[in-house]
Amino acid sequence: MRAAHRTQLRAGRRHLAAQRAGAAGRSPPPQRAGGGASLRQEPIRTVRGGAARAQSAAMEALRAWLVPGLMPESCFEELVMRLQPMHVPCLRILVSKVLGYGIVAGSVLVKLPQVLQVLGSRSGSGLSIPGLLLELLALVGSVAYGCSRAFPFSAWGEALFLLLQTMALGFLIQHYGGHTGRGLLLVASYWLLLGALLSPQAPPWVVTFLQGANLPIIILSRLLQAATNYRQGHTGQLSGLSTLLLFGGALARVFTSLQETGDPLLALTFASSAACNGLLLGQLLYYRGGHSPKPPPRPKMD
Repeated sequence: MRAAHRTQLRAGRRHLAAQRAGAAGRSPPPQRAGGGASLRQEPIRTVRGGAARAQSAAMEALRAWLVPGLMPESCFEELVMRLQPMHVPCLRILVSKVLGYGIVAGSVLVKLPQVLQVLGSRSGSGLSIPGLLLELLALVGSVAYGCSRAFPFSAWGEALFLLLQTMALGFLIQHYGGHTGRGLLLVASYWLLLGALLSPQAPPWVVTFLQGANLPIIILSRLLQAATNYRQGHTGQLSGLSTLLLFGGALARVFTSLQETGDPLLALTFASSAACNGLLLGQLLYYRGGHSPKPPPRPKMD
């Protein structure tokens, strides 16, 4: 019995030892290597992703603002995305567009000094009426030509604003001369002419002919004003600031016309306009000591 008891004890010890050995040899559940570092990197990745999305959204907003108003898609890639600010062809396009829109914006005020001068003196003495009528005809032709050829507004938009201001000027000259009805008829006639030229029924050759006639029309209108100044010995109510702005705008338009439209007829027209306005500037400097006579009293209207 004792021998059997001892055998059972030895067997129990061996079983217990085997259990302990198995427990000691069992490895703990595996853990992901670098788990703590990965958790720490998650906020960094989130911040970087948010910054990248914000930068992408800003670039898309900039693209929508610049393309195609100021530059084509290819130039946006060169100048903005690839940071190539000295890419000459794209730089010329950008400068031309910015200059063109600047001229259009500035044209809103080009003849305002002239209008204010006529309003202040309540007289249009010294201003050539035939020259002004020819200028209106040239501006109507420029607006119709730009619309019919689907040129960018930055290439011809100032003609529209100059047309409006010149119409106002023509009305004021007639109004202060005692011919208000004639002034209203003048404005209505040129609006009807512009509407006819912009209608689909207008023959394209008429618009092209009128734009081609702008060259002699502009030259003749400026020469008529120069002849009036010479004959009177003074420049009357001719505004020096308006003439200077017209001169500078015409010079800039030579570059933008060639760059944006490639139309030599437009470029030649603006070059001639710049030369004629330069002549009037010279007269303003030459006659700057002279003064226009006091305007006669405005006739009473019945």
